[in-house]
Amino acid sequence: MKNVINIVFVGLVCLLAGARADGQTMLEKRIDSLFVIASSGEVKFQAMVKPAEDSIAALGANAVPHLVEKLETKSPRERLAVINILKKIGSPAVPYLVTALGFNKGLVVERVAWALGDIKDTAATNGLLTVAKHPRWQVREQTIGALGRIGDARGIDAVAEALDDTIMLVRKAATVAAGQLKINSAIPRLVHLLGDSFYGVRMTALAALTEMDSAHTLRSVIDSMGSMNELVGNLGCSLLGKIRTDSARQVLLAQSRAVDPKRRAHAAVALVLADPTDQTNFRASFLAAETDRFTRLKVESAIASVTNGQTAESQ
Repeated sequence: MKNVINIVFVGLVCLLAGARADGQTMLEKRIDSLFVIASSGEVKFQAMVKPAEDSIAALGANAVPHLVEKLETKSPRERLAVINILKKIGSPAVPYLVTALGFNKGLVVERVAWALGDIKDTAATNGLLTVAKHPRWQVREQTIGALGRIGDARGIDAVAEALDDTIMLVRKAATVAAGQLKINSAIPRLVHLLGDSFYGVRMTALAALTEMDSAHTLRSVIDSMGSMNELVGNLGCSLLGKIRTDSARQVLLAQSRAVDPKRRAHAAVALVLADPTDQTNFRASFLAAETDRFTRLKVESAIASVTNGQTAESQ
């Protein structure tokens, strides 16, 4: 009798396991059929893409493991479809996605980090911090970018450290994240990055600094005007033009009389953009004294730009 009970019990376990497996298979088949449409670029499916994404997202957390499997795809369209769906699922997707950050496949981990950054749930912060120094630079790039978009102060140290990464795209992600997190302690480093070898880092550092404490930024820029790297001072002029305080204007006036014509051009253009109505009567005196034709051309172009902009606004 005991043997019969054991056999029945084992049979029930196998039956239930088979039912769960069939259920999972049915779920995956449903996801797969909808995903064909959700990731399609065909015109005939254009109106059906969003409803297909929404239908998969409505499955909630149960759909996440199978969606993560699809992150290995080589198709950009499929990759974006997965990330869009995970974003729509939102916070319920976070626990499994955080677990997936521990997977051995770097490609999957970087895309999981991307998705977590789009979901913007602070519950993902600690998980992201565990891969902030991942050996695959693409993972670091997406992780640092995600920490910036999430906006959790726990990510500040990791973002600040990434400003010194050896990979330019990671530094770029870090400068953007520093601006999003408003890391005022990183201002001196961001000013230094105005002279980075990569244009993308320089421009994002400039944008990030406009989000920081203006008094602290002003002091750091003034201190860096004499940098041996002329890019720092040149972009520093552009930043001072955005700060638009009297102190910033005085520095720009001094730089507009620098020996280097490139520095004069950057300073003068910044002054023109900061004072579009020329209330200080700077333009006439500068152009009368300027002898470098290229510098004059850049300033005249800036004047024409702000003048046309004012005309367009008044119409």
